[in-house]
Amino acid sequence: MPRRSKSTNALLTLAASTALATLLPVSARAGDDDWLNNWPTHVTFNDGTDVGLVLRYQYDVNNFSHDDDKFEDSHTNRRKYLGFYVKKPGVYDATVYYDFQSRAWQDVFARLQSQAIFGHDFGAVRFGQSKTPLSFEGNTTSTQTTFIELALPSQAIYENRRIGLDWAIQHPHWLASLGYYGENLQGKNHGHTLAGRAAWIPIHEANDVLHLGITASQERPYGIVDEAGVQAPATTSFKTPPEAGLTTVTLISSGTLTNVDHINRLGFEQVWIDGPWSVQSEYLHAQTTFDNGKPNYDIGGFYAYGTWVVTGESRQYHDGNVSNVIPSHPWGAVEFALRYSELDLNDGRALGGKEHDWTAGANWYLGTHLRLQANYIRAFSDRRGLVINPHVFELRAEIFI
Repeated sequence: MPRRSKSTNALLTLAASTALATLLPVSARAGDDDWLNNWPTHVTFNDGTDVGLVLRYQYDVNNFSHDDDKFEDSHTNRRKYLGFYVKKPGVYDATVYYDFQSRAWQDVFARLQSQAIFGHDFGAVRFGQSKTPLSFEGNTTSTQTTFIELALPSQAIYENRRIGLDWAIQHPHWLASLGYYGENLQGKNHGHTLAGRAAWIPIHEANDVLHLGITASQERPYGIVDEAGVQAPATTSFKTPPEAGLTTVTLISSGTLTNVDHINRLGFEQVWIDGPWSVQSEYLHAQTTFDNGKPNYDIGGFYAYGTWVVTGESRQYHDGNVSNVIPSHPWGAVEFALRYSELDLNDGRALGGKEHDWTAGANWYLGTHLRLQANYIRAFSDRRGLVINPHVFELRAEIFI
């Protein structure tokens, strides 16, 4: 994408935000709650089988300043998901969808409920490509996250989607899962991962939730075999942009780590919801062990944020994760949020750098399928004495089913 001046992008940002803020409320006023919420995107048969579309479209604007010209302002599609699902409650479900923006398969799996076979709930078994369980924020659907992008440690440490087999069981006050995963459908991330998650939910009521969880995994990456049949050593890397999704520029990075034997990851997660207020936090740690006697490489980070739904509604919680506010007013619901995140990639002689970000966010929910988001990020980074502290302004308009 060609470089635009800061002033030009600022005007584009202002024009986009003004147009969205003007047009969407008019559409909402012209209709009613049915127009905003009840879209004919699925069909339910007499036996309870439900078949429907999966649709997610996001358009983002990223504007950078005070960045020493390291970043380019940008505005483009962030995600273009299209697919379908089929499910029969209490029996099975299957999902498949593709992101036409990144040209990559997303969730592609089938799941069977044990209760349908044994008459008792022993959990569900799933096979296919899905998200690995470590990182609560990473496992939150992209259209349901409070902020436009994941926090620093989530982006750097989360393994994302892999092909595998997993088991999960959920009860009102606890849940557990265990899975074994390989590479993804793009043929990347060679190796295998064993991962598990457990959570206690001592408070689980409508608009009143306390969730405390722990996750752990061990990844064993494989080296790639070249055309001559030579086995290359296994590698990995940890890096993240400053919570902006339209750039590949990173302020801190471990660089490529070679001769990797395995990577142990650990996470602690917490969510508290009390009516219009909520607090969410997570700590993530990764320890890389090498097969050539080098010292372990230990990194870690955390984020914490609070939200306030000004219009009085509450964040939703179900199936061990959070989801969007459901508006109770025809013109929607408004939410404010503030997040602090930190990531330390320095360990011993490996100086990947340190970064901490402050993010202020606002979300406007228009029914259950439309949302506008705005984030302002103040990033602070230091890698080997190179200090860059950019300001980032982001906008997103999204539609999802």
